[in-house]
Amino acid sequence: MSSVKTKVLLRTDVPHLGEAGTVKDVARGFARNYLFPRGLAAQATPAAVEAWRLKQAAMAKAREEKIKNAQALAQKLASVSLSFAKTANDEGVLFGSVGKGDILKSLKACGYAVAREDIVLPAALKKTGDYEIEINLAPSVTAKIKLAIGAKSA
Repeated sequence: MSSVKTKVLLRTDVPHLGEAGTVKDVARGFARNYLFPRGLAAQATPAAVEAWRLKQAAMAKAREEKIKNAQALAQKLASVSLSFAKTANDEGVLFGSVGKGDILKSLKACGYAVAREDIVLPAALKKTGDYEIEINLAPSVTAKIKLAIGAKSA
């Protein structure tokens, strides 16, 4: 007894079946009961395959544009140096800290639009000194900015 097959276009990677964008022959029941309801695949009509190809081309172009913009911003940020003056004790330990919010506010004041989650700061800075902070602008594009934290008199 042979099962009836149907052609599907995978919308996402499906383990043990294939990668997104591939056309596969699967059992009709598997497609109807598992792949289609979960949005993992669509019927592989010529129109659907062409639409997928066009969508992927547009997404690739948008991704390329985002990386290009991120590289331009990274070049601008390479020359940025932020300084903060916070009250501190004699050993240089701050009464408070410098965190992502402070860095974000300073970058915004300088005219740079960066998302909070792009700033790589494992913990708030609690000592005076010079630091170098990394900012992830795109998956393959990072920028480093210099930070100087000084003590101000109370």
